[in-house]
Amino acid sequence: MADHEHISCQEVVELVNDYLDKGLEPDTASLFEQHVNFCDGCDWYLDQMRTTISTVGRVTEEEVPPEMRDKLMTAFREWKRS
Repeated sequence: MADHEHISCQEVVELVNDYLDKGLEPDTASLFEQHVNFCDGCDWYLDQMRTTISTVGRVTEEEVPPEMRDKLMTAFREWKRS
């Protein structure tokens, strides 16, 4: 990925988890940060992902009602199919 001079918004979406987990190569992380610094939409998306991870990270499996868990699992399965 770092073989070109920039990354697209779609690539930011595809790479965001690796970026937050510090799993990107340094060159790719630099391109990611450069893009986010100049793209308000991707900056907002990155902030939303951080907020989601922070919030969801505090919820335990036992706290999720079974019916909600089933709805979420169905939604994830449907999303994966599309």
